[in-house]
Amino acid sequence: MVKDVETAHKDGSSQGANVNDFCMTICTVNGSGSATANTTLLRSLFHMGIPVSGKNIFPSNIKGLPTWFSIRTSKDGYLARVAHDDIIVQMNPMTFEEDLKFNVSGGVVFYADHIDMSIDRDDVIVYPMPVKDLIKEADVPRNLQDYMQNMVYVGIVSQMLGIDLDVVHQSLLSQFKQKTSVAESNFAVVKLAADWARDKLEKKDTYRVEAMPPLEGYIMADGNTAGALGAIYGGFQFCGWYPITPATSLAESLNIFAPTLRKDPETGKNNFAIVQAEDELASIGMAIGAGWAGLRSMTSTSGPGISLMTEYMGLAYFAEVPVVVWDVQRVGPSTGLPTRTSQGDLLLDYYLGHGDTRQIVIIPSTVNECFEFGWKAFDIAEKYQTPVIVLSDLDLGMNVWMTKEFQYPDKPIDRGKVLWEDDFEKFKGEWGRYLDVDGDGIPYRTLMGNCHEKAAYFARGTGHDEFGNYSEDPDVWRQNLDRIKCKLDNSREYLPKPVFRTQQGAKIGLIGMGSTEPAILEAQDKLLELGISTDYMRIRALPTSNEVLEFIKSHERNYVIELNQDGQLRQILTTDYCEEISPLYSLAYIDGLPMTANYIIQAISEKEDI
Repeated sequence: MVKDVETAHKDGSSQGANVNDFCMTICTVNGSGSATANTTLLRSLFHMGIPVSGKNIFPSNIKGLPTWFSIRTSKDGYLARVAHDDIIVQMNPMTFEEDLKFNVSGGVVFYADHIDMSIDRDDVIVYPMPVKDLIKEADVPRNLQDYMQNMVYVGIVSQMLGIDLDVVHQSLLSQFKQKTSVAESNFAVVKLAADWARDKLEKKDTYRVEAMPPLEGYIMADGNTAGALGAIYGGFQFCGWYPITPATSLAESLNIFAPTLRKDPETGKNNFAIVQAEDELASIGMAIGAGWAGLRSMTSTSGPGISLMTEYMGLAYFAEVPVVVWDVQRVGPSTGLPTRTSQGDLLLDYYLGHGDTRQIVIIPSTVNECFEFGWKAFDIAEKYQTPVIVLSDLDLGMNVWMTKEFQYPDKPIDRGKVLWEDDFEKFKGEWGRYLDVDGDGIPYRTLMGNCHEKAAYFARGTGHDEFGNYSEDPDVWRQNLDRIKCKLDNSREYLPKPVFRTQQGAKIGLIGMGSTEPAILEAQDKLLELGISTDYMRIRALPTSNEVLEFIKSHERNYVIELNQDGQLRQILTTDYCEEISPLYSLAYIDGLPMTANYIIQAISEKEDI
């Protein structure tokens, strides 16, 4: 597993009693069925009231390759990835030696005792697990043994850490829902393994868990599921999509929940259509066509898919067609590490299109915001008659997070300036599809089904005047672009505003976006302990609002923290504000893994010469 090896032995936990504060990584192979076991542990800790996060690092190509699942517990509520392991659960002989490098001094290794591997470290505590013997004792059917052996480590780890087995039982029942017999057979193995550990293992390590007050108002969910639910509650009607890691599960979640939540109660018919297209070109073409026709329309993809959608997105920008595009970012094209997490699509998405285009981009940071932006994106797209890109990433989209409960949309659907038959009485003169009546750059549009004799117009991607007539007049072209730019500039005050976290007397600003927030919040607290006071601003939308400029100007220097190579957010801020801003320093970093607080602390300490 790719981690920061140099910090593995020096930023670990203390050697005293360590309660509800550790990182545990479970090392298995892709396709082994370990996801159920890992999720059981994660949810059990959550239901004990312990703040917890889980990150799955897996290959996207071949069954049998190594995969890791890291669980971080933090009594203080820190949920970012850390670059070390306090506890390793080792089920994969292929990575045993390398994984051991990330175990802190005083750490713990649980390992399947049929793995033929010597441990040449005397500073870690080792617990062998007789996985195959216990599976044989449990009389597990031969075809299920490879899957059920994961429940052995659930039982042994639970016993040794003090995870409540009743909670584990309830977690299994919840996961298997209607399949109670399956949950019970899994728990039988968990109980057998826990009893063995109680009788045979002497606890020598410092790590344990204790129940904390219930996490009232919180749930466990992933961003892709939340985004799909938000879209459904926002009135989504059409999705054209094509599979791609890590965005596939967003469209799949639409398929799961929409048949229940978007069904006409009287007719029993679906109020939506979801089409898996033959490729990304077809999916965005369908989505834009549906948006032009008047449906709340969307697609989900990742960076490679965005590349294929570029021409269509430019068309939608200029023809002023509302559509929502979810970009769940990854490192790059191809399989393997390029499918891991990144924030490398920001520049691509913001300037997406051919010619003079600048798209609206909204950037959630939490699973809760994925839900919120899932419905708000449609309002923004229809209000400004333009594509809206929701910029998520693999870490936020596919990993399960502890998040606040979702809140039902707090305002009616905003369809923007739509004219129906009776609305034409507003116009004393002739209506024009691209005519700026109100001076805000946003024209009025008609939708399919409007039977008024004046409602029809030509939808053009070519040059056109205010009435949709074909034109190659340079002045008409320039005026049209200026009007579109005007409406997007005006969107700044309507888009999600930045959020702030301030500390007294701070002269240093931290600027971030998206899923880097947990690492930044933790780093901000620990920097204060080192005597470095900072203010933090999280940007949630492009184009940015006036508050962003004011924050930058109010600090002597600012550090822009992002998960890409070239500091793309810093580039955009520098371009937009030019000479008006205080110094902006880039703390960009990319290796396919989520950001850590330790990286931020070290980078700022070096810059500040601490």
